[in-house]
Amino acid sequence: MKSALILIDIQKDYFPEGYMELFGMDWAAQNAGHLLKHFRENQLPVFYTQHLIKGEPGSNPFIEGTKGTEIHESVSPLDGELVIPKYYPNSFRETNLLHELKKIEVEELVICGAMTHMCIDSTTRAAADLGFKCILIHDACATRNLVFRNQLILARDVHCAILSALEVAYAEVLSLQEFLTMKLTQT
Repeated sequence: MKSALILIDIQKDYFPEGYMELFGMDWAAQNAGHLLKHFRENQLPVFYTQHLIKGEPGSNPFIEGTKGTEIHESVSPLDGELVIPKYYPNSFRETNLLHELKKIEVEELVICGAMTHMCIDSTTRAAADLGFKCILIHDACATRNLVFRNQLILARDVHCAILSALEVAYAEVLSLQEFLTMKLTQT
């Protein structure tokens, strides 16, 4: 089964000093970097998504043309690795991602990045609905605290709730170590 790595929105605005710092983003990006190394060493395809928003600088994160939209240096793309711009949480919506994956006959997606409760969730659900086998690397994803009707929901609770829901029907949810161990035993 041909696998591809999708690094979702690992962009500067999610890191310390960025517009919307996420809880654990440095650690998640470090683990995403290990995944990226594995895929590159095994000459497997790698895709990046880059979330963009049209607007005035300072009004939102990911405003087109700002430094915050740049892919973080911890996972910098190499020449030939496709960066897919997107304007919606679902990485398949109005992008060429599906076309690019089908073109090289990918069947399995390994997914990581940000934010767990938004772009990771919507992309994973869409990928599974499109027929891909999805593996979600939970410790290579990050999110933030949320508020619902004046109730604070901590990032770790948001993260666990989304991952537990995805694990039911949409993805195999693994740690980086579990994934790498599984791949070693398959070779």
